[in-house]
Amino acid sequence: MALISQEESQKIIHNSIWKQNAALGQFLGLCPVLVISSNIVNGVSLGLATALVMLISSAAIAAIREFIPNELRAPIFILIIAALVTMVDLLMNSYVHDLYVVLGIFIPLITTNCIVLARAEAYASKNGVAASALDGFMMGLGLTMVLAILGAMRELVGKGTLLSGIDLVFGASAKSWIIHVIPAEYNYQFLLAILPPGAFIGLGFLIAGKQALDRRAEAKAKLAAKQINSSELETA
Repeated sequence: MALISQEESQKIIHNSIWKQNAALGQFLGLCPVLVISSNIVNGVSLGLATALVMLISSAAIAAIREFIPNELRAPIFILIIAALVTMVDLLMNSYVHDLYVVLGIFIPLITTNCIVLARAEAYASKNGVAASALDGFMMGLGLTMVLAILGAMRELVGKGTLLSGIDLVFGASAKSWIIHVIPAEYNYQFLLAILPPGAFIGLGFLIAGKQALDRRAEAKAKLAAKQINSSELETA
């Protein structure tokens, strides 16, 4: 397995986490993003499950890409992804059953998530194992970060808490880890944030924020280029 350079690794990470972020840049896989992001725990759990599937599937596809006939590429990719999703589904059902029940159909639906198949087709089928594995995992991690931030926003505004549902992962003793930003005795609840419209609004703010930061960085780069050009003209 050929190793990748540090420069290439940094390029893949920046591209996956920020430039071509699955949810904020490519607008892929928005169904689970909007439905599961009602709190941090649900969002991060599904995001990490997706990242794990993308890591292994990308590496597997890259390893056998030269032996896959072009006309059978899509069904073979889906078969590999479906097998991995089944493994993740069974593991979550066995070890975190309560969380598994909450996430429901969205675990097996990772198979049809266009993010997973898109990266297999666009990257893993054309690059080496190490680069493909890193690309797949970082794409999944980028999605997880969006799910975590959006889940935190919706949970905080909707219920005044953070980490609600953490006991579904670590057991009943973890209920003490829940952060009540607004004291529980107030019974605070803002349904707009918890329901699907809140997901659309929150995602819109995140997309707008990313685009604003991109424009700011582009403007700084242009200004720096102008300053370099002017200094070169002066020295000439």
